[in-house]
Amino acid sequence: MDFGYQINPSSAVNLDQVDRRRYDALVRLSPDAATCMGCGSCSATCTSSAWSGMSVRKVLLGLQRGRDAEVNRMLSACMLCGKCTMVCPRGINTRQLILTLCRLDKNGEVVR
Repeated sequence: MDFGYQINPSSAVNLDQVDRRRYDALVRLSPDAATCMGCGSCSATCTSSAWSGMSVRKVLLGLQRGRDAEVNRMLSACMLCGKCTMVCPRGINTRQLILTLCRLDKNGEVVR
């Protein structure tokens, strides 16, 4: 019988089971990552955001929640134009943050 709705699986994240090694390594190498307040200014000015959903805020949140596949997809869409860096109210060098993140593997080790 069709009731006109469906029950989706839970999207709850158990933070005790999340692998945060990549995020912790990013904060160690680029402490600005921990100062992001998630205002969304970066995604509002991002050229690729409209097509790819790229957002530094979403990337950091995805790292904290252990969603590496989603993070990697967004990072691959970044054009490194630097618009996000210019509008960040905290003065975070988001471009450098993205470059640092791209050099980290899933274990948080720097890949050369």
